[in-house]
Amino acid sequence: MTSPLSVLFLASEAEPFVKVGGLGDVAGSLPKELRQQGIDIRLVIPLHGSIQRRDYDLHLQAAFEIPRGSGSIPAEAYTTQLEGLPVYLISGPPFPPEAPVYSNDWGFDAHKYIFFSLAALELARTLNWQPRILHANDWHTAAAVYWLALNRLIDPFYQRTASLLTIHNLPYLGTDGSAPMGAFGLPAASKSLLPVWARHLPLPLGLLTADYIAAVSPTYAREILTPEFGSGLDEFLRTRAKTITGILNGLDQNYWNPATDEVLPSTYDQANLALRGVNKIALQQEWSLPSDPAVPLLAFIGRLNHQKGVDLALEALRSLVDQPWQIIFLGTGVPELEAAIRQLQNEYPERARAVIRYDETLSHRIYAGADMLLVPSRYEPCGLVQMIAMRYGCVPIVRATGGLKDTVFENAGDQANGFLFNEARPEALADAIRRALILYTNSPRWQELQRHAMQQNFSWERSAREYESLYQKLIKKRHP
Repeated sequence: MTSPLSVLFLASEAEPFVKVGGLGDVAGSLPKELRQQGIDIRLVIPLHGSIQRRDYDLHLQAAFEIPRGSGSIPAEAYTTQLEGLPVYLISGPPFPPEAPVYSNDWGFDAHKYIFFSLAALELARTLNWQPRILHANDWHTAAAVYWLALNRLIDPFYQRTASLLTIHNLPYLGTDGSAPMGAFGLPAASKSLLPVWARHLPLPLGLLTADYIAAVSPTYAREILTPEFGSGLDEFLRTRAKTITGILNGLDQNYWNPATDEVLPSTYDQANLALRGVNKIALQQEWSLPSDPAVPLLAFIGRLNHQKGVDLALEALRSLVDQPWQIIFLGTGVPELEAAIRQLQNEYPERARAVIRYDETLSHRIYAGADMLLVPSRYEPCGLVQMIAMRYGCVPIVRATGGLKDTVFENAGDQANGFLFNEARPEALADAIRRALILYTNSPRWQELQRHAMQQNFSWERSAREYESLYQKLIKKRHP
């Protein structure tokens, strides 16, 4: 017999085991917080080849078979603990050691993640641990939601299980899954409200059959109902509007803490912001920028792609050459955008630096030393960089979309913590930067804005309470 609230939490990545994007942050933090709140939650992720097994105390927990076509595929589940959270890592032939977490071979990825989704369900059965909630994340685990909807009425083990699917990034619908899904006994949804083109894609099938859908911010939950952000599914999603909610992601505030961050030249908090200036000078010296505390130091940290609005930032900065500013770009991505950032550095060697790499340690120092962070995303389901920036007193300048709109406020009195612009145009971003540059010259008001930003509470405790409330709602709905 299980506890009244037992949750099977599935994700393709999770810190500290493996992280590619924001999903890794969520899956590595949210289940731990829910466990601390007394929920019997188990995290299940694939045993990717990049995971260093020697770094974790992994024990073989179970071995079983996943039916496929006329045969079956062997699966193994290893277990360990993450700060008291039970974690299971599933391996099998679809996850060869050399395979990346995500590849450019869509058929290969569809096969391995459908296998993983079904193996996670079979693992719970093998453990004789009945989850009341199946919590899946993005397209990689949506097949588990679809399988549950097709089978729970005839499967006594899962009859009482409700499903929740969290959307972290809607445009990633999953590849054409018709062949691998069919092989694993999952038919296309031939008669449904989904568009014809989406009836064999993993994420749309999960969205069709999940008992409830969560987006990673309240604004994004509304945006996906519109043609601009709905990825062709907006009309269908509007039919599910009453079962869609938005829960803002949280932040690990112990890890991201300028008062205790060991990689900083100078730690600081709201009470001694003057010490923050040491980090700015150190950053300027590290990257051979003029060491002038009066010149605003801007930053961009993230993937270099169209979604993140890198091109908007480049054009906006060129239109502000009459203003004092420096900027450091940190990230990798589309080669054309990497080249464009290097070109900006060539044009303005006393102002711009292009750091084309992934470097989390450096990101800490940038958050602690830069005055402003540019987040000009064309869409942003939630976003963590703006939360981290505020935690470090680095004032965010963001587009008013998704989670950015839910966390950054301008002209809001004591609630003001940054700057916003509405339209995804370089002129709109330039106007927001100009407003920030003007305020920066007023040191007392600027420090007041920094303190407002640093006072924000983005802890996972808040998000976990909302998810727990939603879990309870789902249980009551399934079995009043």
